[in-house]
Amino acid sequence: MGNHQRKYSLEPRDVPRVETSNRRIVTMLPVPESLPILEALERFEPSSMQGQPPLVIDRAQGWSVYDKWGNKWLDWSSGVLISNIGNGHPEVVSAIKEMADRPLLSTYVFAHEKRAELVKLLNSVAPSKGYKVFLLTTGSEATENCIKLARTWGFERHGPERRVLVSFENAFHGRTMGAQLAGGNASQKGWLGRLDESFVQVPFPDGYTNRDLRFDLFVETLERKGVKPSQVCGVMTESFQGVGPDFFPDGYARNLESWCRENEALLIVDEVQAGFGRTGKWFAFEHYGITPDLIACGKAISGSLPLSAVLGRADVMELYPPGSMTSTHSGSPLPVAAAVASVKALQAGGYLENAQELDPVLRNGLERISARHPDSVGSVRSRGLVGGVRLVKRGTHQPDPLAALAVNTRCFHKGLLMFAPVGAFGECIKIAPALDISHDALVEGISVLSEAMDEALA
Repeated sequence: MGNHQRKYSLEPRDVPRVETSNRRIVTMLPVPESLPILEALERFEPSSMQGQPPLVIDRAQGWSVYDKWGNKWLDWSSGVLISNIGNGHPEVVSAIKEMADRPLLSTYVFAHEKRAELVKLLNSVAPSKGYKVFLLTTGSEATENCIKLARTWGFERHGPERRVLVSFENAFHGRTMGAQLAGGNASQKGWLGRLDESFVQVPFPDGYTNRDLRFDLFVETLERKGVKPSQVCGVMTESFQGVGPDFFPDGYARNLESWCRENEALLIVDEVQAGFGRTGKWFAFEHYGITPDLIACGKAISGSLPLSAVLGRADVMELYPPGSMTSTHSGSPLPVAAAVASVKALQAGGYLENAQELDPVLRNGLERISARHPDSVGSVRSRGLVGGVRLVKRGTHQPDPLAALAVNTRCFHKGLLMFAPVGAFGECIKIAPALDISHDALVEGISVLSEAMDEALA
């Protein structure tokens, strides 16, 4: 199951000096003085935690990340789609300090004022004001809760046969058991042993691994797998799949919603990585004109601390009585205060509009890069300020994780920071800058990526 080929080297090497308004590289990389820290982590943590470029972050502000040794990176990671309003947003920092200074650090499920403010705020930005909001800690918790609610809904409304949860091939819904049963990546399921036959996957219409974009394929696949519509409690999908990123054709998404309505199945949309402005809308599913029954949220909800949420139809969210659907850190004061500040900052304007305005800048830039390397780039995709480049072995459709690692490493050396290539084979270079990034900084990042690909793919 392990793949140590994707590991970054801890051998310091000389790299060209860089000095721009957005990037500064003035040492060897990784920084020799940082090695004791990196080596301690390597010694005391599992190797699964060693998968990111080897820098030791000292602080992060806006679209910049700094170490202690004078280096500065243009951040295209946003903490893996967390810091949508930028790293260390001053209003988020202030809100956390105020709550810590009170002090109010934990409350379990006892009420506090900010929790009430946050659930009202989240309801106000949701597409349906009839939603209720359940606060949790991680994205996996949110998707697990959606699975639990869908199964409970099926049992209580229709009986024990209504238990099948349909999801999509290549989907990622988290790393816990239910989330990986629903996930569509077979390589991540080896540890599960015998799979649960009530979790069923169908092809995702990405136009890349699956060229058949007909909604009929959804219906045909269920029939081929012996699943009747009367057995389906819910259909769960990411609003876009992260490896790509791959979006639904609009008509397919609307047909999926209609199928769920006609067959009394819940439509569940996983917005953990897509929500809170990343694509230029509050929620990425808004591009399709659909209204989910349940929405899983996380990552950018607070712009900082661990927090997630499930937004859903009141009749579904009320399936469990008081005290029976809670979590130790549900609505914990510090992340809730951060989330209130983050959502209000997004509401204040400018972020979504900037993502919409820069959408063609990112897309056109990636398309120009692709045109320079037609034999090595399988696809480029973007919407708003999320994008991706799939790298393939020359002249084939086989993923090329080593090329992706080489590109990512060169970007790191040049002062452009992205998280490790993603996908089953680590072949997709994922792009996710802060939503308020300037036009000039985005263009600079595109230029650095182009240089890195020219060198790595030469």
